[in-house]
Amino acid sequence: MSTNPVMSDDAGALEQATLDLASLGIVKDARPDRRSDESASPREGHGPARIIALCNQKGGVGKTTSTINLGAALAECDQRVLLVDFDPQGALSVGLGVNAYDLELTVYNLLMQSGIRTEDVLVKTNVAGLDLLPSNIDLSAAEVQLVSEVAREQTLERALRQVKDDYDYILIDCQPSLGLLTVNALTAAHGVIVPLECEFFSLRGLAMLIDTIDKVKDRLNPDLELDGILATMYDSRTVHSRQVLSRVVEAFGDKVYDTVISRTVRFPETTVAGEPITTWAPGSGGAKAYRALAREVLGR
Repeated sequence: MSTNPVMSDDAGALEQATLDLASLGIVKDARPDRRSDESASPREGHGPARIIALCNQKGGVGKTTSTINLGAALAECDQRVLLVDFDPQGALSVGLGVNAYDLELTVYNLLMQSGIRTEDVLVKTNVAGLDLLPSNIDLSAAEVQLVSEVAREQTLERALRQVKDDYDYILIDCQPSLGLLTVNALTAAHGVIVPLECEFFSLRGLAMLIDTIDKVKDRLNPDLELDGILATMYDSRTVHSRQVLSRVVEAFGDKVYDTVISRTVRFPETTVAGEPITTWAPGSGGAKAYRALAREVLGR
């Protein structure tokens, strides 16, 4: 029987990706079977916030979708949540029905102008308990302008310090790069969630991201932890998706969330609607998945 060259290439790429992860010393035994804690309940009272950066230098992996919907699902659990749009593309703001170009103040002003208070930039969303720090293309200039600033890596952390006692969770939607804005997000965060598309190009870039997280932890933020890997855009019908997920579990063990986000046409619809899937299609599989993820986040 002849060998399928495409499948052979995929297998080789997956093997190399696993070796890349192994070179960082993070390949582990497969995780034990475990289940989400269905009884996970919100902590009493509010604040100070746990700050989580959703980060992946590869674009199109479901990072913004996960930020919006995890935030909305946490808000459903009576958590006060602040979402930070830290991507100049402003997709997070658009996904919540906010046109940041109509606003006088955005994250850019907060970072680069003195005298701007964080609460002055906050926008209330249509989801109870869910607030937003909006962004637009102006934020791209901050990447260059911050270079000359003193303690430039701590700029976002100083801004969030003003409001962290008002929230239970602050979720930062990072841009798809490992530049100064992303370093700011990692410096401000307590933990990192890595949305990972179930295809091998995403897996190949994971070692570089983990290396960046380790460097920020070593040099700027000793409290930074990898909270978890979130498998996204999973298609159970394809061998490739199943193989990638298996390799991720092999490499990261319990760091991989039990919740897996499958491909669905519902997510693009929610972007057009400008609201989370938990309110746009509350009974859908996507909404149920992000509620399950919220329970995992609360239970960890």
